[in-house]
Amino acid sequence: MPEFSNPFQGNKCERKLDKNELLRAVRFSLASELEAIQLYEQLKESIENADCKKILDEIADDEKVHAGNFIYLIEHLSEHEKEHYDEGREEAREILQDDD
Repeated sequence: MPEFSNPFQGNKCERKLDKNELLRAVRFSLASELEAIQLYEQLKESIENADCKKILDEIADDEKVHAGNFIYLIEHLSEHEKEHYDEGREEAREILQDDD
């Protein structure tokens, strides 16, 4: 699991989360999905069993879909945060176009 704080400590929250707490929880969930992808891909690269590799690829791909779901939720919950991500995407496009 990621090392930054978990608002749930493994249990459901005793009250409903406010928007900022929900946003942090969704970020935490995104980080967990990214960590899982890393783990499954590292494991796949460390073994020779073709059947296991195939299953690990499938699982990693599923986690990538989940990561996309969480990215969507983050951008849905915070227009301000979405603006930063959009700015970063545009900056990356410009950098890559300069290389062409």
